[in-house]
Amino acid sequence: MIRSALHRPALLLVLPLLLGGTSVASCSSPSRPVIDDEMRMGAGEQQFTGFARENMGTFDEPWAMAFEPGTGNLFITEREGAIRIRQPDGTISSVSGVPAVDYGGQGGLGDLVFAPDYLQSGAVYLSWAEAGPADTRGAVVGRAILKCEEDRASGCRLDDLKVIWRQEPKVTGRAHYSHRIAFSPDGNYLFITSGERQKKTPAQDLSNTLGTIVRLLPDGTPAPGNPFAGRGGPAAQIWSYGHRNMLGIGFDPAGQLWTLEHGPKGGDELNLVERGANYGWPIVSNGIDYDGGNIPDHSTRPEFNAPDISWDPVIAPGNFIFYTGTMFPALDGQAIIAGLKTQNIVTVGFDSGTPVELSREPMGARIREVAQAADGAIWAVEDGKGAKLWRLTPKR
Repeated sequence: MIRSALHRPALLLVLPLLLGGTSVASCSSPSRPVIDDEMRMGAGEQQFTGFARENMGTFDEPWAMAFEPGTGNLFITEREGAIRIRQPDGTISSVSGVPAVDYGGQGGLGDLVFAPDYLQSGAVYLSWAEAGPADTRGAVVGRAILKCEEDRASGCRLDDLKVIWRQEPKVTGRAHYSHRIAFSPDGNYLFITSGERQKKTPAQDLSNTLGTIVRLLPDGTPAPGNPFAGRGGPAAQIWSYGHRNMLGIGFDPAGQLWTLEHGPKGGDELNLVERGANYGWPIVSNGIDYDGGNIPDHSTRPEFNAPDISWDPVIAPGNFIFYTGTMFPALDGQAIIAGLKTQNIVTVGFDSGTPVELSREPMGARIREVAQAADGAIWAVEDGKGAKLWRLTPKR
């Protein structure tokens, strides 16, 4: 079952707030109508011919990847604590100076994002799980300067690495770190997804950053205009809360912020992120607890923001991108989602003003991450040991 909501025209007003406004958006949402499998296929699918695949290499437990601006080099993080560089000619090299990570469960090295001013500053941002006292751990984000030889064949190194943000507090367990990173389209604000670390109730507590999206300046300090800035402490960082485990975050072509969130047993979510909004976890969910216990649906509590799409059965998403290339005209402006459990790539269209799933392209393996290359090709990497990297082009 897939649930979808009307894409609210008023939400186009989010962008001015996102870039520094101070008024708090409403945290209430109407209940979402149910869209069945027959309704989920949109007109765009008839124009999309599917993917042709080319194997571009193999990696161990990849988690994130990003193309270096201006070079075509693809940087891939591996969870155990390595960053690999795949050059356009297929040469593989590595990055030194990577921080020690707390590897295990869902933890390890996470996201990697090039700074908006990378061509001038050489700055990169990365996330990882960090050990704490008494068997605790938490996500952190660091900023470093990437130094490379011109041909990259001998690799690169991270210089002047500094932690600029820490998930608060560190807790036991090794799951639901989230720690995805995105910059606002103007490059002025840094957004980080902070999972609730399988602890549930902290997601409703503004005295910590578990189960939240935080909005910072590029140096890691809380951004002016955050909705709970007046409370000080961790609350000053928070942009939205009531989240579970967000493994995807990105801005659509209109400048609106979206996240992909893992539900419990059922109820994976695509959410339009509103300033100051509460998304309800663990009070509401369109899934149930793993022990079979019931959780009230979003429709029962309209004061919480409901997802624009929820999936049951789950797709267990990795990351997602909004496609902006020319190689796949039918996918322009659509969301391309890495499917872990479903072992496919899911496309979601926005052409009708309502987010609707368009297609699922089978890949035969869990897909951890997708990225768009400068030429418009889509790259996808599998999950786990010996994961294959694929370059996807239109099927003829």
